[in-house]
Amino acid sequence: MATKTTPTLSDVQAARERIGSRTRVTPVYSSDNLSARTGRPVVLKAENLQRTGSFKIRGAVNILATLSPEERAAGVYAASAGNHGQAVAAAARDLGVRATIFMPQDAPVAKVEPTVSYGAEVVLVGAGFEEALAEAVRGADETGATFVHAFENERVIAGQGTIGLELMEQMPELETLLVPVGGGGLAAGIAIAVRGLRPEVRLVGVEARRDGYTIADGIAVKRPGDLTGRILDELLDDRVTVTDEEISEAITLLLDRSKLVVEGAGAVGVAALVSGKVDGQGPACALLSGGNIDPTLLISVLQHGLTSAGRYLVIRSRLPDRPGELIKLLSLIAEERGNLVSVAHQRQGVSLDLGDTGVELTIVMRNEEHCQTMLAALEANGFPVERLR
Repeated sequence: MATKTTPTLSDVQAARERIGSRTRVTPVYSSDNLSARTGRPVVLKAENLQRTGSFKIRGAVNILATLSPEERAAGVYAASAGNHGQAVAAAARDLGVRATIFMPQDAPVAKVEPTVSYGAEVVLVGAGFEEALAEAVRGADETGATFVHAFENERVIAGQGTIGLELMEQMPELETLLVPVGGGGLAAGIAIAVRGLRPEVRLVGVEARRDGYTIADGIAVKRPGDLTGRILDELLDDRVTVTDEEISEAITLLLDRSKLVVEGAGAVGVAALVSGKVDGQGPACALLSGGNIDPTLLISVLQHGLTSAGRYLVIRSRLPDRPGELIKLLSLIAEERGNLVSVAHQRQGVSLDLGDTGVELTIVMRNEEHCQTMLAALEANGFPVERLR
């Protein structure tokens, strides 16, 4: 059901009327922490609090609501890295349509299980989105079902653009808007809405670096579509790219300081701001496009992010292998206000003098300055230290 017709502002406005109460008007939150870090007012558009945990429900409802009775009876097929599948499944349940969703074999459990719970049939196939897409298109052709593309469809684009209508009402003073770019449907729809209402707003598309695996799986598409690509080339002011390291820091910051759980794709706008890749002094808004991060990935990201921020200190030291020596080390750590969370002796497999024992410690710290103070105190008291993380 791909199309080459560019949707208009009127299409986006009609989509807003059509989807109505089936989607939420998501809130915007100011962030003092991000504002201080970037030197400009920063606001977050929390689409991670949308139904199904991402913006995708907007486009899915808009297209399914326009299907003919015959098309509804034949059902819909979709391919998804996760969020689009959940959205199509939920929209199909709301409208009484049968849905079959194709996902990559390694799609996060946090995105597969909810899709099933919404009533859709899920088929796991291929290593990535492109393989799932090919199978979904083939299946739709064979069965006569309607294929609902994740981004390359004017009604999907118009539905996503309703975020832009909301933002223009919520932030009349907005100077810069940062939007994640994967397939381009979200950024294209928002750009159409914003350009139609407030052409002076600077629009920045943010992509994840595509040189292999990325934690921003929701935008892990090789390139935008033909239709969305044309729209973005015409309407975006700039594009920037962020790394997994920068995305990880953004996820950690959002959870720690804003109390918002955001997936990798949803955190790219904040990553671009914090890493200094977006110029300007006026109010900026980062769109948090989704919050469906796999819990195991979230744990890994937080551990890495907290360690990078100096909140975890992992060290290796050695001490004489006799009674009382370990308690001396642990007492010093306590005196320096470190919170020990793990300790492991190492007598084998490491280079130690006869009569010594190795010890590896993980300590919760306040910040990097506290880490440096701890390391200096340990060295000054005769404990050689190798910092591991």
